[in-house]
Amino acid sequence: MKQIGSEFPELDFSYVDPAYPAKSSGSPYAFTRVANVARGAACLQSLCSRPEEVIAVVSHSGFLRTGISRRRYANADYRIFTFGRDAEGKLELLEDEETEKRKGAMGKSQEGIFEIVRKDFPPENVTAV
Repeated sequence: MKQIGSEFPELDFSYVDPAYPAKSSGSPYAFTRVANVARGAACLQSLCSRPEEVIAVVSHSGFLRTGISRRRYANADYRIFTFGRDAEGKLELLEDEETEKRKGAMGKSQEGIFEIVRKDFPPENVTAV
């Protein structure tokens, strides 16, 4: 398969994980609930540790919902969050009152918090060790 870097030589892909986009079992990019949740937690931790005051994240709405924010996103809609900690000290996102009230900044997204459900991922084959 042709490397994406050869298609876009003007862009620097050196920071992209060489394993990406391998979706095989055991890969952090596997299409499983466990891998997705772990990738989301790592992403949030990485974003929270950045020095910038404002960070724009562009991603697939499915990953944003299941791995990052538990919110739904209509096409091209966006939401604004700040970082916080829950009662157990776990990192969490707190949605801006305006984007939450308006159902996304453009008002086209579904309102509410959407946890992962069984149909979001295929069943995982977990073997005992």
